[in-house]
Amino acid sequence: MNLYQLRYFIELAQEQHYTNAAQHLNISQPSLSHAISQLEEELGVRLFEKAGRGTRLTGYGQEFLQCVARSLSILDNGIENMHRYAKGEGLIRLGFLTQLGVQFIPRLASRFLSLNSDCRINFTFHADRTPELLEGLRLRKYDLIFCVRPVESDDLSCVPIDRQELVLIVPKDHPLAKNTSISLEDTLQYPYIYFNNKTGLRFVIDELFETVGRRPEIAYETDEEQIIFGLVAYGFGIAVTPYREILLKLNVKILPIVRPAWEGNIYMVSNKQVYLTPAVTNFRDFILRQLLEQQQEITEPNTPQQTDGTA
Repeated sequence: MNLYQLRYFIELAQEQHYTNAAQHLNISQPSLSHAISQLEEELGVRLFEKAGRGTRLTGYGQEFLQCVARSLSILDNGIENMHRYAKGEGLIRLGFLTQLGVQFIPRLASRFLSLNSDCRINFTFHADRTPELLEGLRLRKYDLIFCVRPVESDDLSCVPIDRQELVLIVPKDHPLAKNTSISLEDTLQYPYIYFNNKTGLRFVIDELFETVGRRPEIAYETDEEQIIFGLVAYGFGIAVTPYREILLKLNVKILPIVRPAWEGNIYMVSNKQVYLTPAVTNFRDFILRQLLEQQQEITEPNTPQQTDGTA
């Protein structure tokens, strides 16, 4: 039994005439008769009986028709879904750092949907810390994640897509608050509020101090940046942290770090060992095109306007 036989059976059941059914199927009548005979032989029962110049279903044929119709409907729906997925429709599961959920991720997703309005595309959004996002990516909970630089791994594809600024924050009445910028070498005499080992930023900040050649005195550690903001605001220490607008509302002085020089990035990360659906691939490529266009806008000089040379 094969799909051709089942589709032939459906057509003959509808037409109730071998010649008409064969014409609709674009096959010869003997081929149709042979296929139906093989099907009946395999099932062990008659599916059709003569009715004048035509044919009609037997009782067994009517019962089998219901089963075949349901089965082919399910199969056709599955085939249709696969074709839709191949065109770029489907679900895109994103994981990202909380701060990226305010503008960065919604802006990208909204723009992508507007450019693909003819496709049925859905997103799921989940915010977490870098270690949990990476674990979720490896467990196939996410298709793409957006986080700080992960530890290098052969199974991950990491593309920098946005910059992240690190600053030093101190209480407004702190001795360092009189500065307008800071070198980390000048901060080492003061206790630090530090990101703990569960965060991706711990690795980044450790690298900064390795460049300085000394480690700070760590008074407190946490994995939540807003706790760090609060502890600094109330005088428990100073901290290196990503710049956030909320800092402007707190009792802290924000100091740009001039030494050591550092340029941080937000990365788009995917799992090399997992098949990316066409929808996910299209979204990833869309982000890369956006990044390339931004780089070209920065690097391309403005073209001067030509004049006709008349006085």
